[in-house]
Amino acid sequence: MENDFKNAGAHNSLYRGKDITNLFYDGTLSQQIAAGTFDDIFIGDYIIGKVSGRKYLVADLNYRLHCGNTECTTPHVLMIPERTMGTAQMNTSNVTTGAYTGSAMYTDNLNPFKTIIKNDFETSHILKHRNHLQNAVSNGYERGGSWYDSEIELMNETMVYGSNIFKNCLNGSNIPNNYTIDKSQLSLFRHRHDLTVALNDSGSRQWYWLRDVVSASSFARVSGYGAAGDSSASDPGGVRPTFLIY
Repeated sequence: MENDFKNAGAHNSLYRGKDITNLFYDGTLSQQIAAGTFDDIFIGDYIIGKVSGRKYLVADLNYRLHCGNTECTTPHVLMIPERTMGTAQMNTSNVTTGAYTGSAMYTDNLNPFKTIIKNDFETSHILKHRNHLQNAVSNGYERGGSWYDSEIELMNETMVYGSNIFKNCLNGSNIPNNYTIDKSQLSLFRHRHDLTVALNDSGSRQWYWLRDVVSASSFARVSGYGAAGDSSASDPGGVRPTFLIY
């Protein structure tokens, strides 16, 4: 009976909020993740980054297992920073040309935040995998996408809210490119809706970017007031990326 609870599904169903920093850095968690038992890992548990001192939350277990055009077969933990890591623009002007992967955020602006995460967790513990991301926009909706090697990305609306809200779901007779493996709400936000709202390093509520195109000039966001919304691509918004550790 005890073994029935030694799996990702069981541990995704319980919010705990415990400090598991030492267990990660002494290698214990990596062993438990590799075994697929996740013994000492529950939703809301956290790891303090060894270089930045940032707090990272366990948001889901095995969220992308068996997904991807190259199958992800490695057990993993999906992490997000508790607070926004800083601010950046999606693009230098109010355009969404090229969707997420064509944005300045994807090509350049995420890089400093990726460096912080890799320094905190070490590159060897961040799982590179395949994710389907959008790369073309027509008349304000995403019309193209492809599979990409992925390590650290912005979340989409579904991961936060459990559904698309501002992202175009239908566009007349056109079918948007809504293909995604990130197709369900993260367990963290299912248990703790309040944690969709993020603070900045000063302790003030900070809106942050999501990767979904909303129009020819704006991307989706999570408001500092807790509402779904969108902002012009050139606005400096909070950065709260997600990544997998193993």
